[in-house]
Amino acid sequence: MTIDRLLVKRYGDPQPWREDPLDSLIATILSQNTNDKNSRAAYDSMRRAFPTWEETMNADPAKLEAALRPGGLTKTKSRRIQGILRAIARNGPLNLRYLAKISPDDAERELLKFHGVGRKTARCVLLFALHKDVFPIDTHILRVLKRLGLLPPKMTAEKAHTYIASAIPAGRSLALHLNLIFHGRTVCHARSPECAACILRRSCPYPLKCHHDDFP
Repeated sequence: MTIDRLLVKRYGDPQPWREDPLDSLIATILSQNTNDKNSRAAYDSMRRAFPTWEETMNADPAKLEAALRPGGLTKTKSRRIQGILRAIARNGPLNLRYLAKISPDDAERELLKFHGVGRKTARCVLLFALHKDVFPIDTHILRVLKRLGLLPPKMTAEKAHTYIASAIPAGRSLALHLNLIFHGRTVCHARSPECAACILRRSCPYPLKCHHDDFP
């Protein structure tokens, strides 16, 4: 895939790392509707106040909300986190390591059962913590893929997960996901994208649609 090759040339080829799936799920929930700095601060604050997931699950809601304040939406996120932890605890040990033993599709269906967990959140857990070859789509990726003409202009992220799946080369989900996000944040901005500096410009119809000058 030319796009993958070009992005790797510019940004490198990210490699998997070790991450606990339950830690990953909670951290991803905290990342919703905020930036990385604030979500990290909320996660660290929560773990200082409640070092174990059992303590988090049984925490006084007001105290958990206070711990999550750096990340915003504290009431919604605290309810989701405690709801997920209680749902897991009802069925066995308070962890998600069993997901490693089942297929990506089955593992995704398990995660989607939790209130507040959508397809992007589920796939982030599967990709980062369980090293399953699935491709999560966030707002940056959605924007870049639409500008590249790989997704219809009005397609939602939910539908895009299925639509683009066959175009992702086997084993390349992690690198494409991370590099497309970084590209969207640093070059292919929502407003005033830096098309002249874009490594993908020769494969991208967006500048011509916007009547930009031709690029060398």
